[in-house]
Amino acid sequence: MIIETHDLVKMYRRSVAVDGLNLAVPEGSITGFLGPNGSGKTTTIKMLLGLVRPTSGEGFVFSEPIAEDRASVAIRSRTAYVSEDKRLYSYMTARQILDFTRPLYPNWSRRRERELLLRFNLPLDRKFSGFSKGMRTKLALVLALARSAPLLILDEPSEGLDPIATEHMLVAVIQAAAEGATVFFSTHQISQVERVADRVIILQSGRLVLEGSLEDLRARYRRIHLAFPMRAPVEEMQLDGVCKASSQGHVVSLLADGHLEEITGHAHAMGAISVTVEPVGLRELFLESVDEPCSTGVPACVEVEEEPHDLSSHDPS
Repeated sequence: MIIETHDLVKMYRRSVAVDGLNLAVPEGSITGFLGPNGSGKTTTIKMLLGLVRPTSGEGFVFSEPIAEDRASVAIRSRTAYVSEDKRLYSYMTARQILDFTRPLYPNWSRRRERELLLRFNLPLDRKFSGFSKGMRTKLALVLALARSAPLLILDEPSEGLDPIATEHMLVAVIQAAAEGATVFFSTHQISQVERVADRVIILQSGRLVLEGSLEDLRARYRRIHLAFPMRAPVEEMQLDGVCKASSQGHVVSLLADGHLEEITGHAHAMGAISVTVEPVGLRELFLESVDEPCSTGVPACVEVEEEPHDLSSHDPS
């Protein structure tokens, strides 16, 4: 595992930003890190990089403990990071930032740098202070991807990008993974996770509510629609394997993660006149998980404040 955490906790005053988080990110994977605003994604990333200290628990990146200063420097030396705020040197031009950054990394790829600059069409002689949000994101991505680091941690890597630039970003992420990098990226764009990720992790209020490979999740979860001639017996359908049940009129809708034969058999015994089983997409799983986590998952903790951004240092490189 490139990234591992065990009961990781971060508290800000009386607010719980991350609550007992257990992560496992395999080497060579592309992992999508999903969750609503304030769910603890950015705080988790900052702890992994040693920019924020955990309140309790432990974490490891490249088997290095994230809470030790010397180890966190070693972690950052092997990790290319695109931060959520994407702040760089405002008084420099894009060309000057590249010239300044390039010698710092021995594995810097001039080929990848040229390819990305061509794709993103960046104005190299314009100062960073005059960049739009999308231009800032593009330059941050060039700086991260050209490093050829074994781990890419990307926090909202498509922020401000138009559809064409977003496509170029996704292609570059896939190429980096194909060349051996492990990718861990936080995003609100579920379609991007479906497009490039092989694993997904979903947080809600600082807790893990769903994780696994996309292939396994698609195979595991099903939506079951049941129609009854009389009142829908939603209470009687709270069975093993049922994560969530709701009813409207004579129809019961179930989200299930197993025991499909038992559930449908029980529905027929209860008098169901129609039983339909459908696959569930990642968007629906996400919405169900952050609304009310499945009974097989971890209950959500108390809603927390938006993660503070002024409590940690920032490494612009």
